[in-house]
Amino acid sequence: MKKPLTRIAVVAGAGVAALTMAVAPASAVPSTVWTVNPSPANFSAINSGNIVLTANIPMTCTTSSASGTMGSTTGNPATVATINAINFGTSTSPCTSVLGNVTTVATTPWTVVAQDYTASTGVTKGYIGNVKAKVTAGACVFNVQGKATATYTNSTGILAVTSVSGDLAVTSASGCGTVVTTATKPTFKGNYAVKVSGTSTIPTIVGSNP
Repeated sequence: MKKPLTRIAVVAGAGVAALTMAVAPASAVPSTVWTVNPSPANFSAINSGNIVLTANIPMTCTTSSASGTMGSTTGNPATVATINAINFGTSTSPCTSVLGNVTTVATTPWTVVAQDYTASTGVTKGYIGNVKAKVTAGACVFNVQGKATATYTNSTGILAVTSVSGDLAVTSASGCGTVVTTATKPTFKGNYAVKVSGTSTIPTIVGSNP
């Protein structure tokens, strides 16, 4: 009797597995068509809240702005916008840190890269690519390079930069002692409100498949 019972259990188990596979939802297919509206167009962005670069110590900017171009495209990952200029702080409102005022000079262009789109929320996930900048905080000078994880929300026009450790690297440092070294893993966080240049229009990004 043992062999027939074993055979029945195996057959039943296989049937359950097949049923589970049949009813399991298919995984989402990454978007390969990115529709930017309007396209092509120029955009401008200003910070909404503080922008913070942390390289063992926080460096805070109360003002920051960016501008560039955007347009529909295909592929995954896909560059949906190019940041041609980005500024951190002003002469009257400089970025600050415990080491002193902070000056950040970006080497552009940076890119806005889309990787995933959720239709129910209108949120595109991706990253800011080709990030390169020279940061001076008091006597400490260091260069940063890499990317910064980010999301864009159609309903609000907020580009939220939420980089994580490992996104960015310090490629060189001087006058920083042990505070900032090439082993430091900086993070870049903050929100930017994006508009079509010269208007109050919030652009949208929609990912889809052909």
